[in-house]
Amino acid sequence: MDITINAGFLAHNDPEASLAFYRDILGFEVRGDVGYGEMRWITVGPVGQPDTSIVLTPPAADPAVTDEERRTILDMMDQGTYGFVLLATPDLDATFDRLQATDAEVVQEPTDQPYGVRDCAFRDPSGNLIRIQEKR
Repeated sequence: MDITINAGFLAHNDPEASLAFYRDILGFEVRGDVGYGEMRWITVGPVGQPDTSIVLTPPAADPAVTDEERRTILDMMDQGTYGFVLLATPDLDATFDRLQATDAEVVQEPTDQPYGVRDCAFRDPSGNLIRIQEKR
């Protein structure tokens, strides 16, 4: 089989703040911005990697999600425990310094992990955890 990862999904609760974070801070390009009523789905991805994207989606937009599930999702987003993505860079320290100079919430400074990677962590404006690993 020839299968690739095309897109992952992260919930957002503020499309403009999320757009500013992924486009202006991380440097991703915007590939799509679709609205329906008050909801927006924004597709972003790293420059030069057109086949890999993140879709920033309204939380619990699926009509099959119950009100209780929707409240749980929003609570988890508020706590920063709902969404997660792992990115990679060849120069973790420079990337960290660039991100730290913005208003991005630092969760962890660059650290050599006992399981063999060096990484750091931030939260996006919707509380999603963004871990960045150094490519070795």
